[in-house]
Amino acid sequence: MMRVLVAGAGSVGRSIARELLSHGHQVTLMDKEPAAMKVASVPDAEWILADANELSSLNQAGLAQVDVVVAATGDDKANLVLSLLAKSEFGVPRVVGRVNNPKNEWMFDQVWGVDVAVSTPRIMTSLVEEAVAVGDVVKIFTFRQSDTDLVEVTLPPDSPLVGLTVATCEWPTEAVLVAIIRDSRPLPPEADAVLEPHDELLFIATRDAVDSLQVLLGAASSPAA
Repeated sequence: MMRVLVAGAGSVGRSIARELLSHGHQVTLMDKEPAAMKVASVPDAEWILADANELSSLNQAGLAQVDVVVAATGDDKANLVLSLLAKSEFGVPRVVGRVNNPKNEWMFDQVWGVDVAVSTPRIMTSLVEEAVAVGDVVKIFTFRQSDTDLVEVTLPPDSPLVGLTVATCEWPTEAVLVAIIRDSRPLPPEADAVLEPHDELLFIATRDAVDSLQVLLGAASSPAA
């Protein structure tokens, strides 16, 4: 079980809290607006009416004992300030920052204490591209702490890898195949698994490895973002 502070008790924050509670975690919801204190909507969470950008509020929430902070307000500046305070003042192991405006995404990095930045517009764009772009390497998610990406590519029918097993493919050193999705079912990338046309391959890869994946997988265009 993890202790999680979710800052921002709007619809996004409440949804995150409910999901975490259903997985057995201990959740505190914090918001500075009295109108956001809809305690009955997430009755199993602890609720705090306070400003998450104030050190006194974070002390009240026991942030030094929290495992994860989710900065989920609708204000990017507030999310960045909370992320920085959580990491620098309280040493929170994992900080997740919500990006409301994609133009601000570049700031959500380790300098501001953000381990994982979640940009809903970017994720939605990636999912649209993933649905239509066979052969294109599509970035789904960025892990700021390790400077790696979760990327996806749908294997073209004419890819040189079709018919090969996972073990016989010479994957780039800094790219790890983590799953194969076939007919809407996730499959483990076992050594003897044979790659088929239209397999969706999920990789954890560094930025430098993406170009190598493009070439290896027979994808001609540049990676989508």
